[in-house]
Amino acid sequence: QVQLVESGGGLVQAGGSLRLSCTASGRAFSSDAMGWFRQAPGKEREFVAAISWAGGNTNYADSVKGRFTISRGNAKNTVYLQMNSLKPEDTAVYYCAVGTYIRTVVAGPDYWGQGTQVTVSS
Repeated sequence: QVQLVESGGGLVQAGGSLRLSCTASGRAFSSDAMGWFRQAPGKEREFVAAISWAGGNTNYADSVKGRFTISRGNAKNTVYLQMNSLKPEDTAVYYCAVGTYIRTVVAGPDYWGQGTQVTVSS
């Protein structure tokens, strides 16, 4: 059974940083793209960032470019999201996602995590 487990969420002041982690299990993920989405209260889930299986290609939402960095662990079943210069509007539940390619992650991932809450206070 495929399982994605996120961690690293929490409460931080505006301008601060957090690093989210997601570990995938249940099968090999070394050839899959991975990514992050978020959903704020009362809003639809939106794409945040994605990374290719080898880590050479990345894609970011315009709202986080220059502030967030996505990366993969050496074992390829882990993905990270380094979030800097956080803003109150970044407050959301952040979800890890897996898809065959970056475009798959963006358009409709194959697997989702349960989410981790990020709250940025002003």
